[in-house]
Amino acid sequence: MSTNGKEKNIDSQNYDDSLIRQAFKDKDWNEIKSADSWAIFKIMGEFVQGFEKLAKIGPCVSIFGSARVKEDHPYYQMAEKIAAKLVRHGYGVITGGGPGIMEAGNRGAKSQNGKSVGLNIHLPFEQGNNIYIDPDKLISFDYFFVRKVMFVRYSQGFVVMPGGFGTMDELFEALTLIQTTKIGRFPIVLVGKKFWAGLIDWLENVVLREQNNVDPEDFELFSVVDTAEEAVSVIDDFYAKYLLSPNF
Repeated sequence: MSTNGKEKNIDSQNYDDSLIRQAFKDKDWNEIKSADSWAIFKIMGEFVQGFEKLAKIGPCVSIFGSARVKEDHPYYQMAEKIAAKLVRHGYGVITGGGPGIMEAGNRGAKSQNGKSVGLNIHLPFEQGNNIYIDPDKLISFDYFFVRKVMFVRYSQGFVVMPGGFGTMDELFEALTLIQTTKIGRFPIVLVGKKFWAGLIDWLENVVLREQNNVDPEDFELFSVVDTAEEAVSVIDDFYAKYLLSPNF
């Protein structure tokens, strides 16, 4: 194998090229049938577990954001404050179950004796679930797509804190499903105007005006705020229009 700088960088990040090689490996029918059958049952099992545990969870808001921030970070503290306010306003909180913003969300919900749900994902390079999740509301997944179904199926709103690729994935998953009417028109709140400004500028100037790949109305699918009070107010005001409120 070549040892140029680019491949060294990939190795340093512990990327497993065996997964790439596996995709090119010739397999006989028995191998294909056995592997696919096992995957199907495993996927079904994750869906069943998620549906059973979350079916009666009540109104909840999902909080997305970086796993890397520590508890002294302003975004951690804001996420904790948002979660606590959501609970006081009658919502439970769903997070990805890990550290950082996810921990802050569960911690804020727990501090107010609210429902604290964690949808954890098995990853080789990140910590396990945080300690602020209700024991009966912790679910661990191997498949990202099953986990994302649970987020959008059982959430009545999405609060998106600053984060990385995973946070962007969750944000655009929710936006796409709402835009295409695959799920209801739930509120999406982006927290941190400075953080999101560059992305929104690109969406408006390149994706919309230059390329015409979205509609102007699509920008009404989300709100951008700077404070915990504003974030919770967006969700409260949205449901007030429909004379709806949490049922617990």
